[in-house]
Amino acid sequence: APPPPSTTNSTQSRPSYPFLPFPLNMLGLAKRVGARFLLTSTSEVYGDPLEHPQKESYWGHVNPIGVRSCYDEGKRTAETLTMDYHRGAGVEVRIARIFNTYGPRMCLDDGRVVSNFVAQTLRKQPMTVYGDGKQTRSFQYVSDLVDGLITLMENKYTGPFNLGNPGEFTMLELAQVVKETIDPSARVEFKPNTADDPHMRKPDISKAKSLLNWEPKVSLKQGLPRMVSDFQKRILDE
Repeated sequence: APPPPSTTNSTQSRPSYPFLPFPLNMLGLAKRVGARFLLTSTSEVYGDPLEHPQKESYWGHVNPIGVRSCYDEGKRTAETLTMDYHRGAGVEVRIARIFNTYGPRMCLDDGRVVSNFVAQTLRKQPMTVYGDGKQTRSFQYVSDLVDGLITLMENKYTGPFNLGNPGEFTMLELAQVVKETIDPSARVEFKPNTADDPHMRKPDISKAKSLLNWEPKVSLKQGLPRMVSDFQKRILDE
């Protein structure tokens, strides 16, 4: 799916254009050539969850007509199509539900909370926190995600599997880690929250641990400096 526009500090409002033809076309191609198909779905399928942490068996709590619904329901529909091709056409599929991921080479201004906070602090701007900053997210380093996707594709299980780091942080706690990593004098600026912003997000990865023998290895305090180093070089070149 296309990247989200820059709007909030969690996982943003999503584009208003559809992306479903892409998985549909790729599923058709996988059927024709006998390929194994990977759907990179998202924790957004859980919406604003009433279950915490979120297991793969949880069906979610999504507003189907809200500002985030294009992305949320689009990914849910993509999972439906993927399983329909698996059941009806025998396509070999794998489904990964990816939680917030960060790392080097992300777009400087993609609107995601970690890149927002890092870029703002390096530019000596206040970190923008929406709402009271008490909403939670879980952040996994990109190398852990890549390992998880490869492991999933090389295994026999269809999924879905949560791929994320169960370490849970409020936005204010994340801002504090960014301050400690970059600049202790960095400031926070509060703005009104956006509609349907999930109050909490944390993956239950027991299924991935037991069936795939996978779990993340890189903590936020280990991974963030690697991202900061990359952002610092690119911001200096602006």
